Amino acid sequence: MKRILLLSVLVTLATGVTPSGEEILRRVDANLGSGNKMTLGDMVIHGRRGTRTVRSRTWIEGTERSFTEYLAPPREKGTKMLKLEDQLWTYTPQTDRTVMISGHLLRQSVMGSDLSYEDLLEDPELGRLYRAAVAGEDTVIGRDCWLLDLDARVDEIAYYRRRVWVDKERYVALREERFAKSGVLLKTTDVRNVRLFGERWVADRVVFRDMLGSGQGTEFVLDSIAFDVDIPAHLFTKASLK
Repeated sequence: MKRILLLSVLVTLATGVTPSGEEILRRVDANLGSGNKMTLGDMVIHGRRGTRTVRSRTWIEGTERSFTEYLAPPREKGTKMLKLEDQLWTYTPQTDRTVMISGHLLRQSVMGSDLSYEDLLEDPELGRLYRAAVAGEDTVIGRDCWLLDLDARVDEIAYYRRRVWVDKERYVALREERFAKSGVLLKTTDVRNVRLFGERWVADRVVFRDMLGSGQGTEFVLDSIAFDVDIPAHLFTKASLK
């Protein structure tokens, strides 16, 4: 897959032909796709009452299973979150309870951040959810980008339309706007830095903002990411939450 992706990039650069929106989106998905991965990083929440940092480690298998353990601060330490397909559970040591997040609760903020539980459940492979068309070209953080308009393929989805700025060379999404079915801008993401992890370019500083909220955004700082690692099967069970 990596060799095919590299070859297609070189052909595009040599011929000057713009790939289709569907092809660009496929390359974005391929850059981050793997059998599994493990990440470690911080979520810096800029709220109305100040700024706080939540540290976590996450194990991800495919697109349907993930397990997150919060490591700091002390108030959040030991909180865990498990995603199995379209279901989400959380465990908090203060209550010693496991709770399934569903219905209207999915739209609530995760730990006061600009991210909702619904965002966590979303399929990370955008090509499965959206049709893509090239809307133009632009520059973001000094990088030449293709501008894509994405329209939902399905009805039950949090964001019916997206506008995405994709780095022409690295195929990393550098900016994004997410819209409701009514056309209202709901959320934005802005990449502040991209770093090479092994053979892949990955955004390691991203600001996520809820445009209907009153906060100043949530910054995600990625310390490390490891692809195709060994993950114990028992980790993706409700028993592992406790």
